[in-house]
Amino acid sequence: MPAMIKLYQSHPSGNCYKIRLLLHQLAIPFETVEVDIAAGQTRTPEFKAKNPIAKLPTVELEPGVFLAESNAILWYFAEGTPFIPSDKLERARMLQWMSFEQYSHEPYIAVARAWVSLFGIPTGKEQELEERIHKGYAALDVMEGELKKRPFFAGDTYSLADIALYAYTHVADEGRFELGRYRAIRAWFERVQAQPRHLRLRDQA
Repeated sequence: MPAMIKLYQSHPSGNCYKIRLLLHQLAIPFETVEVDIAAGQTRTPEFKAKNPIAKLPTVELEPGVFLAESNAILWYFAEGTPFIPSDKLERARMLQWMSFEQYSHEPYIAVARAWVSLFGIPTGKEQELEERIHKGYAALDVMEGELKKRPFFAGDTYSLADIALYAYTHVADEGRFELGRYRAIRAWFERVQAQPRHLRLRDQA
């Protein structure tokens, strides 16, 4: 029997949720190992031996074989499945939006949520929080415009781009983002949630 995949994670993390969601939708068995970020468990020598970047998520594909960075992990498991479009332009568009998620979306929406709802606002970071919220709204505005043109980010079908962007967007209200004005995003939430074997962030896989 092949070894069980291990997902080293923090359950509330959207980046970790991406992996749980895809694995569940692909019906790939896995087990989770909770890592306490606040207690510094990602910075221990033992964890850095698994992932020198010292971040979550990290997956152990087989004993001693590790892979990090959420979108790289998504690609690894989705290659050869319908979650990666076969059309060249749609595949490139999927990568475009996955890059947008990491550079223009996650640093603002995810960090605001972490500070407001999970770890507390660091002392002296109150103004920075407002700046991150402002930039997060800019990302939401871009998403809203795109979703007015097509049902999913790569085109007509659900892909890794939707998993990547859904993870933190659907809980953005926990970072003081008002989602009520984003009609296209909220309709997209419903389309994502209607996908087979959808898993909610707070569900145990």
